[in-house]
Amino acid sequence: MPISPDEFLKKYGFDKDEEERDHSLRHNAMEHAKHLKRPHAGTPHDWEEWERYKQEHPDEVEDDEESNR
Repeated sequence: MPISPDEFLKKYGFDKDEEERDHSLRHNAMEHAKHLKRPHAGTPHDWEEWERYKQEHPDEVEDDEESNR
């Protein structure tokens, strides 16, 4: 008698007991906000804001410019 896919996964240890990674927009936005990096594109206003924020909060910014040198 064939077993269901769920039974097979449980039998061989692939059941969904592990918490799946959150890929929601909210989660991604929070991760982006926690790890601020230099923008890849944007308006001149975005770049001015980035430069100002980088000067005011240097310890909260992951600067890619230093790693590219």
